[in-house]
Amino acid sequence: MAISSRTILTKHKIRPRLLAIALLAVCMTAGCVSSSNKWVALRATPRNPLTETLGLVTRSGPKPTEQTIQLLRRYNLEDNLSDDRAVLLARLDEIDQQEPNRTNAYAMAELAYVGAKREEHSKQLDRALELYGSAVLHAYRYLFDDKYGGPSNVYDPKFRRACDLYNAALEGTLRIVQSKGNLRPGTTQVIQTANHNCQLDIQLKSNDWTNEDFDRFEFVTDYEVHGLRNHYHNFGLGVPLIAVRRKHEEVEGSEEFYPDDLSFPVTAFLRVKLDTATNAINRYAVLELYDPLDQPRIEVASATVPLETDLSTPLAHTLSQPALDDNRLSTLGLLKPEKANEVRGLYMLEPFQADKIPVVMVHGLWSSPVTWMEMFNDLRSDPQVREHYQFWFYMYPTGQPFWYSAAEMRKDMEHVRQVVDPRHENPALDQMVLVGHSMGGLVSKLQTVDSGNEFWNTLSEHPFAEVNADNEVRAGLQRTFFFDPNPSISRVITIATPHRGSDFANATTRWIGRKIIKIPSMILQGKSQLLARNPGFFRSDAPFNVTTSIDSLVPDSPLLPVLLTAHTGSWVRYHNVVGDAPKKGITGWFSHDRGDGVVSVASARLEQAVSQITVAAEHSKVHRDPKSIMEVRRILLQHIAELRTFPYDGGVQHATAPQETVRF
Repeated sequence: MAISSRTILTKHKIRPRLLAIALLAVCMTAGCVSSSNKWVALRATPRNPLTETLGLVTRSGPKPTEQTIQLLRRYNLEDNLSDDRAVLLARLDEIDQQEPNRTNAYAMAELAYVGAKREEHSKQLDRALELYGSAVLHAYRYLFDDKYGGPSNVYDPKFRRACDLYNAALEGTLRIVQSKGNLRPGTTQVIQTANHNCQLDIQLKSNDWTNEDFDRFEFVTDYEVHGLRNHYHNFGLGVPLIAVRRKHEEVEGSEEFYPDDLSFPVTAFLRVKLDTATNAINRYAVLELYDPLDQPRIEVASATVPLETDLSTPLAHTLSQPALDDNRLSTLGLLKPEKANEVRGLYMLEPFQADKIPVVMVHGLWSSPVTWMEMFNDLRSDPQVREHYQFWFYMYPTGQPFWYSAAEMRKDMEHVRQVVDPRHENPALDQMVLVGHSMGGLVSKLQTVDSGNEFWNTLSEHPFAEVNADNEVRAGLQRTFFFDPNPSISRVITIATPHRGSDFANATTRWIGRKIIKIPSMILQGKSQLLARNPGFFRSDAPFNVTTSIDSLVPDSPLLPVLLTAHTGSWVRYHNVVGDAPKKGITGWFSHDRGDGVVSVASARLEQAVSQITVAAEHSKVHRDPKSIMEVRRILLQHIAELRTFPYDGGVQHATAPQETVRF
């Protein structure tokens, strides 16, 4: 049963400020706001797959495996374990020259790595660096040296351990190099070790980032991810890194849409050059830095090798930055829409790519782009999705009526296109997909309809040309109520969207909303001017009293029926996800109908949708639910399949695909 504001005031004498707290509690219970911004935490010790195998943290210190000790016994070298490690390695190398055997190369890699860890523990970094380099070399030889006859046996457990040795030894090398301040792409460094000097070229292998984009590197193994449900780490060769982007003094092109302190994934691979005459490493090496989103595999010694990659930790590292604090952004957007306009607009968490289709994710009430990170993390991990799509996120003030936000989004979408593709030369940008959660679904749908005169008719029966207003107010009114569908948007996926309003927007929440939401001055001044200068011009029920987003979502809103029946672009296809979960706690106050606790099933359904599914989840979790994420993935892959069948010809006409079966 709905509780009126009068009852609250009379019985409990709650002051407006306390009502604000009550609203916060209600929305948090309904799941409108995330409760934590803790995405990553530093580990006590870096993660290392060799920890147990080599006893790296045991009291006695690291030691080689029994297989390696057995090999030393065979060559009567077990007693030499306590001697100078370089001397032991040289002796094994001599044996390997006479009787080449992959097991010898593996043992040398393991012995060098164990020795490096001991030297590092003793603060002998030059010696450690020398041994780490030897471990990388011998692991590389085990994996790729053709003198051993035929490829490595991938079924041998030593094969995976050799990969781990290569990766761990390379990471140990990079940590020491970075401690000297020398790990910068585009530079050549002379690395001094205990016995040698090595020239190291650091080369960036990316089509999207430049050398100047790198501020610093951090190691994935130092972090533990907490804020993402799934952690995407793929096995291979190389060291996954977190690259923190440097903010440029002069912003150019798509850089405008990158958040500050953006982190992105990089995998470091050391390409070893062997001296075929002596099987010794040349005193020259190339450290290659790859973007795993763009190139997850590389060619090494005539073989295709997967890179070791981690996509989730750099994402969580980005999200842990104060500028992306979800609670702060969400609350600012709700309570102070005018101030939130400073951070309004499109955001990119990966480099702009002209040949990939944008998927634009639009958050809902009291939310921010961070709400999409579970879905983004899952979708981006899929190679098929990653091959064809790039993900953008739209941030807007959620305290104002959704049709104002839709007008601003239209302007922002025009702006991003003007910046990244002013001549409209990239067809992929004309196959855009919007994904909107909750109120964001309404904002998204409004990008794809033709207003005609229907939206204006909710305000007045008189022609717009007769309105008496200042140019600024008049222009704003025109942008909001007269618009064309965006020809570059071909699909819209709405999730838990109140197409027919929400019982959440009742007398109590609307009253509280007006008390705590600071209405943008432009809206208030524009309304006052229009009413003062145009007496009798507007309908008595014109939505001028709709000043907050909560007001705009009432079931009897005059604009929602117009949006439901508005003419849409013939090229646009809609998909819909409906939430239907058992009522729990305070969410049951707002509706007794089936639904997600905020939006009823009846309101969330969309007859225009070519596909529609129901997900058993609460409102704030519908778009995070695995079933919803898999449905979005299905739609994206279907979109690509249809484009292959009905190719896009570069004009505004889009192919019309067969309608899907609506499913519940």
